[in-house]
Amino acid sequence: MKILENSSRNKVEKLSTLVDLLSYQANQKPEQTAYLFLQDGESESSRLTYQQLEHKVQSIAASLQSITQPGDRALMLYPPGEEFLTAFFGCLSAGVIAVPAYPPRSNHNFKRLKSIISDSQANVVLTTNELLEKIQSRFAEESQLKNVQCLATEDVPSQLRANWKKPELTKDTIAFLQYTSGSTGNPKGVMVSHQNLLHNERLIQMAMGHSQKTVFVGWLPLFHDMGLVGNIIQPLYLGIPSILMPPVAFLQKPIRWLQAITRYQATTSGGPNFAYDLCVRKITPEQCSDIDLKSWTVAFDGAEPIRAETLEAFTEKFAPYGFRREAFYPCYGMAETTLFVSGGLKTAPPVFHKINLKALGQHRIESTEADNTDSQTLVGCGQSFFDKIIIVDPQSKTRCQPNQVGEIWVAGASVAQGYWNRPELTQETFHAYLADSHEGPFLRTGDLGFFHLGELYITGRIKDVIIIRGRNHYPQDIELTVEKSHPALRAGCGAAFSVTTNQGEQLVIAQEVERSYLRKLNREEIVSTVRQAVFNNHELQVYGILLLKTASIPKTSSGKIQRHACKQGFLDDSLNTVGVWKAIETESQPQLSHQSSKNSQSLTPATAKEIQQWMMNWLTQNLTLAPQTINPKKPLADYGLDSVNAVELAQALGQWLGEEIDPTLAWNFPSIEAVANHLGKGEMSLSNGEETLRPSQPLETINIINNFHNDSHELIKEATSLGELSEEDMAQLLAQELAIIKTE
Repeated sequence: MKILENSSRNKVEKLSTLVDLLSYQANQKPEQTAYLFLQDGESESSRLTYQQLEHKVQSIAASLQSITQPGDRALMLYPPGEEFLTAFFGCLSAGVIAVPAYPPRSNHNFKRLKSIISDSQANVVLTTNELLEKIQSRFAEESQLKNVQCLATEDVPSQLRANWKKPELTKDTIAFLQYTSGSTGNPKGVMVSHQNLLHNERLIQMAMGHSQKTVFVGWLPLFHDMGLVGNIIQPLYLGIPSILMPPVAFLQKPIRWLQAITRYQATTSGGPNFAYDLCVRKITPEQCSDIDLKSWTVAFDGAEPIRAETLEAFTEKFAPYGFRREAFYPCYGMAETTLFVSGGLKTAPPVFHKINLKALGQHRIESTEADNTDSQTLVGCGQSFFDKIIIVDPQSKTRCQPNQVGEIWVAGASVAQGYWNRPELTQETFHAYLADSHEGPFLRTGDLGFFHLGELYITGRIKDVIIIRGRNHYPQDIELTVEKSHPALRAGCGAAFSVTTNQGEQLVIAQEVERSYLRKLNREEIVSTVRQAVFNNHELQVYGILLLKTASIPKTSSGKIQRHACKQGFLDDSLNTVGVWKAIETESQPQLSHQSSKNSQSLTPATAKEIQQWMMNWLTQNLTLAPQTINPKKPLADYGLDSVNAVELAQALGQWLGEEIDPTLAWNFPSIEAVANHLGKGEMSLSNGEETLRPSQPLETINIINNFHNDSHELIKEATSLGELSEEDMAQLLAQELAIIKTE
C-alpha cells in the first residue's frame, strides 16, 4: 500500500496544472468521494465524486469557452456549496482566470465588488439562479457594469461537455486572482499560477504529514485562500474526501464543527484563532456528550494573531473528549505566497516564547520568565518550508542580527506572480533585494518577526506599528488589552491607531460593543476602564475612544481589521458609533509658577486641599484638559497620564513642595485625592474638601453620542443573540469577523 501511495505521489508531483490534477484523480478514483456538503452543518445535502466533478466542470468550461477568450477574467459570486467548486474548476478548465469574491450584501460590499471588477476587467460574472436576478438588477444600476455578462452555472446543460476543448495551459498560467483589501488602498489581485498552487500544496502535504488516510472537515469561506487552497485544493491534491459546511453553520452553532470531526473521523481541520476561542466560550459540556476528537491530528491555526491562552483554554476544555495539545498546528502564510509559508511539527505541541514587551518596543527580543504586564507569550509559527526566509531591517534592507525584530522576507516557488496590473507595486513587493549582498529576489511580506531556535515568531505589521514618544507599540497588544478590560467589548473587533495632533502622535481606540450590552450601555464606565487598562499595561494615554455598534468596524473581505479605515473614520466622523470620547484640546496656557503660592524654599507644609488644587491645575495645563472634566476622585489613568507624564508630575510637585517626590507616586496613590491626602498636612475631609473646589463633572460629558439606527437597509438590527439572525445576516457577520491568513 505504501508503494502504491508513493507511486501516486510521484505522478501527481509531475503534473503541471490543476486541470491535469483533476483529470488524474477522476481517472484514478472515479467513484471516490471528493466533496461532501453539510448544508446546515449537520445533514448531508450533496456529494460529488471525482468523476462527477470532472463532468460538471467540463460542461461549465465548454459554456465559458463559447463566450470568453483564454485569459479573460470571470468574477465568481457564490454562496458556499457545490456550485462554487464546479465554477472554479470550470474557469481553470476553460483557460479563464477565476476571480472569487463574496456576493454583494450591502452598499459597502458592493463598492468593493465594483473595485474588483474594474481592476480585473472581468467581463463575465458566474453565480447561482438564486442570486442571478439580484446581481443583474444591481449591475443594471451601474453604467460601467451594464455590459458585464451574467451566467448561472446551474443552468449549463451537461451535454455541453462534449464541446469542451482542453485549453493550452502551462505551469506559469495564472489560475486565479486572490483579491486582498488591506488597510491602505483599493483591492489588489494576487496572481496565483498553477505552479504556485501545486508547489504550495506539496509543501502543505509535507508540513502537515498528510496521506491517503487524511480526512478534511472545513467551514472556512471558499472564496479566500485558507478555504480555497486549504480545504478544497489540498484534498484534491491528495485524492481524498473533504467534508464542508457553510461558515454560517459553524458561527451559529460551533459544536457542529466538532460534531462533524467526530462523525467523519476527520484528521485535519482548523481556522483562525477566534474559531477556537468561540468554541471555548460557546460550547457547553452538555453539547459534548457524543464528541470524540481522538482522530484530530492537525488542528491548524493561522491568520489573526495566535494566542497562547486560547490554545491552552481549548486544550483544557476538550482534552476530556480526546483532543491532544500536540494536534495544534500554528502556521503562517499569506495570499502573496499562495497560502502556506511555515508550520510546526505534526507530532509536537505548540512552541511558546515569553518576551519582554519593553524590549520588543525597541525591536529587540529579550526572553523573560516574568509573568506580568511587561511580558508577553508569543506562539511560534513553526519552521520554514520555503526555499528561504530571512529577517531584514526594512530601512537599511540588510539582514537583522539575532534577537532583532525585522521584516520577514521570503523566496520560493510558492511566491505568487505579483499584483494584477500593478507593475510598480509588484516590483516593490515581489522583487526585493538585500542592499549589501544584492541577494534576491524576495517577497517583502510587510510582517514583522524573528527567529528563535529555528522557530518563526510574528510580532506585527510594519505599517501598523504605533510610535508615540519614540517608543514602538504593537496595536495587537493594545487591542487585546482593550477587549479584556470590560465584558461589554467584543473580542477581535477593535483597532488601535495613532493620529497626529498639536501635541504629537496620540493613541485612538475604536472598539465594537457586544450586542447584548447595547441597550443599557454604561459608556462612562467602559471609557474609564479602557483608559486605565491601557495606562496600566502600556503606559500610554488615550486621546480618543470610539465605541462602535456590533459588526460595524471596517474589515477586509477576509475579516482583517482595517486600522487605516478606522483612523479615517475617526478623523471624518463616519464610523457607526454608540459612544465617543475625545480628550479636549485647549489653547496653551503658561506653566505654573513654582513661586506663586509656594516656592521651593518654603518651609510651610502645604495642606491637602492646596496640593489637590495644584495637581488639578497641573493636569489642566499639561494634559490639555478642560478644568470641568477633572474629578479628584477619579483614577489618574483616566486623564491619560502615561509614564512620562507621571514622572513629570512627581518632579514638578516635588519642586513646588520643596521636597523630593517618589517618581512612582502616581502608581502608589492612583487618584489626585489620594496623593493630596498622602502628602498634605493632615487628612482632608472628603465632603468639605469638595465644597472648596470647582464643580466636578463626569469625565465623559464630552461628545457622548447615542445613535442607535433602525434603518431597513442595515444588515443587523436589534437581534440580541446570534440565534435571532438570518443565514444571510450570519454570513455577512462572519465575512466581517473571519480573519484569513495574510490577505493584506
